[in-house]
Amino acid sequence: MKIDKEPRDPGQRKRDLLARLEREMDVWVATADADGLPCLVPLWFLWDGEALWLATRLTTPTGRNLRDAGRARLALGDTQDVVIVDGEVAMFASDTVPSAAVERFLAKTGWDPRTERLPYVWFRVRPHTVQARDGVHEMRGRYVMRDGAWVV
Repeated sequence: MKIDKEPRDPGQRKRDLLARLEREMDVWVATADADGLPCLVPLWFLWDGEALWLATRLTTPTGRNLRDAGRARLALGDTQDVVIVDGEVAMFASDTVPSAAVERFLAKTGWDPRTERLPYVWFRVRPHTVQARDGVHEMRGRYVMRDGAWVV
């Protein structure tokens, strides 16, 4: 494959990343159980400017893994234009999740997990590390966040 474009500068990578977090609906959620068995599923998400919010049932492998491990890896995009977020997870019951997060999630997705017959729980994923790259030529400088702080 021929690379015919210049790598984005760090500021542009961050702007592009933040725009994607606002517009995209699905994020790949990677977790593992205590035995290391991996689980990878797409979930709708909300970016509130500081964290990503997800909702799933606690009876699913993803729900249990998020609760038990307290961390997750999330990914947006295809194999060329990818964002990878490693973050710390906190769980909220439907009656303790911040209403602002629920209202923004509903406005973005059109779905309110609190209305489902089976109970859903909410997970807040606070990014610790974020990588953004659009092709192999952007491997250098791909970290836009480290230790929970933006590097750009």
